[in-house]
Amino acid sequence: MAEYAKDVLVEPEWLEQHLEDDDIRIVEVDENPALYAEAHIPGAIGFDWQKDLQDQVKRDFLGPEDFGKLFGEHGISNDKLIILYGDRNNWFAAYTYWYLKYYGHDNVKLLNGPRERWIAEDRPTTTDVPSHPAASFTAQPGDSSIRAKRDEVLAALDNGKKLVDVRSPAEFSGELISPAGYEQEGAQRGGHIPGAASVPWAQSVAENGTFRSADELQALYGGRGVLSGDPIIAYCRIGERSAHTWFVLHELLGQDDVKNYDGSWTEWGNLVDVPIEKG
Repeated sequence: MAEYAKDVLVEPEWLEQHLEDDDIRIVEVDENPALYAEAHIPGAIGFDWQKDLQDQVKRDFLGPEDFGKLFGEHGISNDKLIILYGDRNNWFAAYTYWYLKYYGHDNVKLLNGPRERWIAEDRPTTTDVPSHPAASFTAQPGDSSIRAKRDEVLAALDNGKKLVDVRSPAEFSGELISPAGYEQEGAQRGGHIPGAASVPWAQSVAENGTFRSADELQALYGGRGVLSGDPIIAYCRIGERSAHTWFVLHELLGQDDVKNYDGSWTEWGNLVDVPIEKG
Protein backbone atom coordinates (compact mmCIF):
# COMPACT_ATOMS: atom_id res chain seq x y z
CA MET A 1 0.00 0.00 0.00
CA ALA A 2 1.36 3.42 -0.96
CA GLU A 3 2.15 5.96 1.75
CA TYR A 4 1.10 9.59 1.76
CA ALA A 5 3.69 11.87 0.18
CA LYS A 6 4.15 14.07 3.27
CA ASP A 7 3.91 13.64 7.04
CA VAL A 8 1.10 16.16 7.50
CA LEU A 9 -1.53 14.27 9.49
CA VAL A 10 -1.79 13.43 13.19
CA GLU A 11 -4.08 10.79 14.63
CA PRO A 12 -6.36 11.50 17.61
CA GLU A 13 -4.43 9.03 19.77
CA TRP A 14 -1.21 10.99 19.26
CA LEU A 15 -2.81 14.35 19.91
CA GLU A 16 -4.50 13.14 23.11
CA GLN A 17 -1.08 12.10 24.40
CA HIS A 18 0.40 15.55 23.62
CA LEU A 19 -2.28 17.90 24.95
CA GLU A 20 0.11 19.32 27.56
CA ASP A 21 2.98 19.85 25.12
CA ASP A 22 3.83 23.57 25.06
CA ASP A 23 5.58 23.20 21.70
CA ILE A 24 2.14 22.62 20.17
CA ARG A 25 -0.76 24.98 19.54
CA ILE A 26 -4.09 23.37 18.71
CA VAL A 27 -6.45 25.49 16.60
CA GLU A 28 -10.12 24.77 15.84
CA VAL A 29 -11.70 26.43 12.81
CA ASP A 30 -15.33 25.50 12.16
CA GLU A 31 -17.81 26.32 9.46
CA ASN A 32 -20.16 26.87 12.42
CA PRO A 33 -18.03 28.91 14.85
CA ALA A 34 -20.58 28.44 17.68
CA LEU A 35 -19.48 24.83 18.06
CA TYR A 36 -16.22 25.86 19.70
CA ALA A 37 -18.03 27.29 22.75
CA GLU A 38 -20.04 24.09 23.16
CA ALA A 39 -16.97 21.85 23.43
CA HIS A 40 -13.46 21.71 22.06
CA ILE A 41 -10.21 19.84 22.50
CA PRO A 42 -8.48 20.97 25.73
CA GLY A 43 -6.09 23.80 24.97
CA ALA A 44 -7.53 24.48 21.53
CA ILE A 45 -7.72 28.07 20.31
CA GLY A 46 -10.87 28.91 18.39
CA PHE A 47 -10.80 31.07 15.25
CA ASP A 48 -13.94 32.34 13.56
CA TRP A 49 -13.24 31.95 9.87
CA GLN A 50 -15.44 34.92 8.94
CA LYS A 51 -14.56 37.37 11.71
CA ASP A 52 -10.95 36.43 12.46
CA LEU A 53 -9.52 35.10 9.22
CA GLN A 54 -11.18 37.33 6.62
CA ASP A 55 -10.79 41.01 5.81
CA GLN A 56 -13.92 42.70 7.12
CA VAL A 57 -14.19 45.16 4.23
CA LYS A 58 -13.01 43.62 0.97
CA ARG A 59 -13.54 40.08 -0.33
CA ASP A 60 -10.14 38.72 0.61
CA PHE A 61 -8.29 37.23 3.52
CA LEU A 62 -5.98 39.04 5.93
CA GLY A 63 -2.74 40.59 4.77
CA PRO A 64 0.51 39.22 6.23
CA GLU A 65 0.80 41.85 8.97
CA ASP A 66 -2.73 41.29 10.30
CA PHE A 67 -2.37 37.53 9.93
CA GLY A 68 0.83 37.54 11.99
CA LYS A 69 -0.77 39.79 14.61
CA LEU A 70 -3.77 37.47 14.97
CA PHE A 71 -1.64 34.40 15.56
CA GLY A 72 0.82 36.19 17.82
CA GLU A 73 -1.96 37.59 20.02
CA HIS A 74 -3.14 34.04 20.61
CA GLY A 75 0.27 32.83 21.73
CA ILE A 76 1.27 31.21 18.46
CA SER A 77 4.85 31.83 17.45
CA ASN A 78 6.68 30.65 14.35
CA ASP A 79 8.41 27.86 16.25
CA LYS A 80 5.15 26.22 17.38
CA LEU A 81 3.71 23.14 15.69
CA ILE A 82 0.12 24.05 14.79
CA ILE A 83 -2.44 21.23 14.81
CA LEU A 84 -5.66 22.15 12.99
CA TYR A 85 -9.10 20.58 13.13
CA GLY A 86 -12.75 21.57 12.73
CA ASP A 87 -16.24 20.51 11.74
CA ARG A 88 -17.55 19.46 8.31
CA ASN A 89 -14.68 17.02 7.79
CA ASN A 90 -12.11 19.78 8.29
CA TRP A 91 -13.26 22.15 5.54
CA PHE A 92 -12.02 25.29 7.22
CA ALA A 93 -9.22 23.54 9.07
CA ALA A 94 -7.79 22.56 5.67
CA TYR A 95 -8.41 26.10 4.44
CA THR A 96 -6.44 27.49 7.41
CA TYR A 97 -3.68 24.95 6.71
CA TRP A 98 -3.42 26.26 3.14
CA TYR A 99 -3.57 29.84 4.46
CA LEU A 100 -0.65 29.16 6.84
CA LYS A 101 1.34 27.60 4.01
CA TYR A 102 0.58 30.63 1.86
CA TYR A 103 2.19 32.84 4.50
CA GLY A 104 5.22 30.60 4.90
CA HIS A 105 4.46 28.59 8.05
CA ASP A 106 5.42 24.98 7.31
CA ASN A 107 5.23 23.64 10.88
CA VAL A 108 1.56 22.70 10.66
CA LYS A 109 -0.45 19.47 10.53
CA LEU A 110 -4.08 18.47 10.19
CA LEU A 111 -5.94 16.15 12.54
CA ASN A 112 -7.01 13.07 10.60
CA GLY A 113 -10.74 13.34 11.11
CA PRO A 114 -12.93 16.25 12.21
CA ARG A 115 -14.14 17.33 15.66
CA GLU A 116 -17.06 14.93 15.22
CA ARG A 117 -14.65 11.99 15.20
CA TRP A 118 -12.88 13.24 18.34
CA ILE A 119 -16.19 13.56 20.18
CA ALA A 120 -17.58 10.26 18.88
CA GLU A 121 -14.50 8.47 20.23
CA ASP A 122 -15.23 9.97 23.67
CA ARG A 123 -11.95 11.86 23.86
CA PRO A 124 -11.57 14.75 26.34
CA THR A 125 -13.26 18.08 25.65
CA THR A 126 -13.69 21.32 27.56
CA THR A 127 -15.40 24.67 27.40
CA ASP A 128 -12.40 26.48 28.92
CA VAL A 129 -10.73 29.03 26.67
CA PRO A 130 -6.93 28.82 26.87
CA SER A 131 -4.79 31.83 27.72
CA HIS A 132 -1.33 31.94 26.19
CA PRO A 133 1.23 34.73 26.54
CA ALA A 134 1.47 36.90 23.45
CA ALA A 135 4.09 35.72 20.99
CA SER A 136 5.75 36.86 17.80
CA PHE A 137 4.46 35.39 14.55
CA THR A 138 5.92 36.69 11.31
CA ALA A 139 4.03 35.97 8.11
CA GLN A 140 6.11 35.79 4.96
CA PRO A 141 4.98 37.37 1.67
CA GLY A 142 2.18 35.34 0.10
CA ASP A 143 3.30 32.28 -1.88
CA SER A 144 1.81 32.71 -5.34
CA SER A 145 2.80 29.13 -6.23
CA ILE A 146 -0.19 27.78 -4.28
CA ARG A 147 -2.79 30.51 -4.88
CA ALA A 148 -4.55 31.12 -8.20
CA LYS A 149 -6.30 34.37 -9.06
CA ARG A 150 -8.93 34.93 -11.71
CA ASP A 151 -6.58 36.00 -14.52
CA GLU A 152 -4.58 32.80 -14.14
CA VAL A 153 -7.78 30.74 -14.14
CA LEU A 154 -8.92 32.49 -17.31
CA ALA A 155 -5.54 31.80 -18.90
CA ALA A 156 -5.82 28.14 -17.88
CA LEU A 157 -8.64 27.67 -20.37
CA ASP A 158 -6.07 27.87 -23.16
CA ASN A 159 -2.79 26.68 -21.63
CA GLY A 160 -3.58 23.12 -20.64
CA LYS A 161 -3.78 23.46 -16.88
CA LYS A 162 -6.15 21.06 -15.17
CA LEU A 163 -9.16 22.62 -13.46
CA VAL A 164 -10.87 20.63 -10.69
CA ASP A 165 -14.35 21.60 -9.51
CA VAL A 166 -14.83 20.09 -6.05
CA ARG A 167 -18.44 21.20 -5.49
CA SER A 168 -21.46 18.92 -5.53
CA PRO A 169 -22.69 17.55 -8.88
CA ALA A 170 -25.75 19.82 -8.68
CA GLU A 171 -23.55 22.90 -8.30
CA PHE A 172 -21.25 21.71 -11.08
CA SER A 173 -24.11 21.18 -13.54
CA GLY A 174 -25.68 24.55 -12.77
CA GLU A 175 -28.85 22.97 -11.42
CA LEU A 176 -28.05 24.55 -8.04
CA ILE A 177 -26.54 28.04 -7.84
CA SER A 178 -26.58 28.71 -4.10
CA PRO A 179 -27.16 25.82 -1.69
CA ALA A 180 -29.74 26.54 1.02
CA GLY A 181 -28.14 28.47 3.84
CA TYR A 182 -25.34 29.85 1.67
CA GLU A 183 -27.22 32.52 -0.26
CA GLN A 184 -24.73 35.17 0.86
CA GLU A 185 -22.04 33.25 -1.04
CA GLY A 186 -24.07 32.98 -4.21
CA ALA A 187 -23.41 33.92 -7.81
CA GLN A 188 -25.49 35.36 -10.64
CA ARG A 189 -24.90 32.30 -12.81
CA GLY A 190 -24.69 28.56 -12.20
CA GLY A 191 -22.49 26.03 -13.93
CA HIS A 192 -18.77 25.36 -14.02
CA ILE A 193 -15.57 26.66 -15.60
CA PRO A 194 -15.20 25.10 -19.07
CA GLY A 195 -13.10 21.96 -19.11
CA ALA A 196 -13.13 21.45 -15.35
CA ALA A 197 -13.20 17.91 -14.02
CA SER A 198 -15.88 17.23 -11.41
CA VAL A 199 -14.38 15.54 -8.34
CA PRO A 200 -16.53 16.39 -5.30
CA TRP A 201 -14.31 16.97 -2.28
CA ALA A 202 -16.25 14.51 -0.09
CA GLN A 203 -15.12 11.57 -2.22
CA SER A 204 -11.67 11.94 -0.68
CA VAL A 205 -12.78 11.06 2.84
CA ALA A 206 -14.26 8.00 4.53
CA GLU A 207 -17.52 7.96 6.48
CA ASN A 208 -15.79 9.09 9.69
CA GLY A 209 -14.06 11.99 7.93
CA THR A 210 -10.60 10.46 7.80
CA PHE A 211 -8.74 10.64 4.52
CA ARG A 212 -8.89 7.70 2.18
CA SER A 213 -5.70 5.77 1.57
CA ALA A 214 -3.09 7.03 -0.86
CA ASP A 215 -3.98 4.21 -3.26
CA GLU A 216 -7.67 5.11 -3.15
CA LEU A 217 -6.92 8.79 -3.70
CA GLN A 218 -4.61 7.99 -6.61
CA ALA A 219 -7.37 5.92 -8.20
CA LEU A 220 -9.99 8.62 -7.60
CA TYR A 221 -8.11 11.58 -9.07
CA GLY A 222 -6.16 9.56 -11.63
CA GLY A 223 -9.42 8.09 -12.90
CA ARG A 224 -10.75 11.60 -13.54
CA GLY A 225 -7.65 12.60 -15.51
CA VAL A 226 -6.39 15.00 -12.87
CA LEU A 227 -3.00 13.40 -12.13
CA SER A 228 -1.51 13.70 -15.59
CA GLY A 229 1.49 15.82 -14.63
CA ASP A 230 -0.06 19.12 -15.63
CA PRO A 231 -0.48 22.07 -13.25
CA ILE A 232 -3.75 21.84 -11.33
CA ILE A 233 -6.14 24.56 -10.10
CA ALA A 234 -8.88 23.54 -7.65
CA TYR A 235 -11.96 25.65 -6.96
CA CYS A 236 -15.31 25.41 -5.17
CA ARG A 237 -17.70 28.17 -4.02
CA ILE A 238 -15.55 30.31 -1.69
CA GLY A 239 -12.29 28.34 -1.54
CA GLU A 240 -12.61 26.22 1.60
CA ARG A 241 -13.62 22.91 0.00
CA SER A 242 -11.02 23.42 -2.72
CA ALA A 243 -8.39 24.03 -0.02
CA HIS A 244 -9.33 20.58 1.30
CA THR A 245 -8.75 19.16 -2.20
CA TRP A 246 -5.51 21.16 -2.50
CA PHE A 247 -4.39 19.44 0.72
CA VAL A 248 -5.18 16.02 -0.75
CA LEU A 249 -3.45 16.65 -4.08
CA HIS A 250 -0.43 18.66 -2.91
CA GLU A 251 0.28 17.30 0.56
CA LEU A 252 -1.05 13.73 0.54
CA LEU A 253 -0.43 12.80 -3.10
CA GLY A 254 2.65 15.00 -3.62
CA GLN A 255 1.53 16.80 -6.78
CA ASP A 256 4.03 19.64 -7.12
CA ASP A 257 2.04 22.27 -9.00
CA VAL A 258 -1.38 22.64 -7.37
CA LYS A 259 -3.14 25.92 -6.64
CA ASN A 260 -6.29 26.87 -4.80
CA TYR A 261 -8.53 29.41 -6.51
CA ASP A 262 -10.02 30.96 -3.39
CA GLY A 263 -12.12 33.43 -5.38
CA SER A 264 -13.86 30.33 -6.70
CA TRP A 265 -17.43 30.34 -8.01
CA THR A 266 -18.60 33.39 -6.05
CA GLU A 267 -16.14 35.35 -8.16
CA TRP A 268 -16.31 33.47 -11.48
CA GLY A 269 -20.10 33.19 -11.47
CA ASN A 270 -20.39 36.96 -11.03
CA LEU A 271 -17.78 38.07 -13.55
CA VAL A 272 -18.89 39.70 -16.79
CA ASP A 273 -17.92 38.04 -20.07
CA VAL A 274 -16.26 34.86 -18.83
CA PRO A 275 -17.17 31.44 -20.25
CA ILE A 276 -19.42 29.08 -18.28
CA GLU A 277 -20.54 25.54 -19.06
CA LYS A 278 -23.64 23.78 -17.79
CA GLY A 279 -24.53 20.13 -17.53
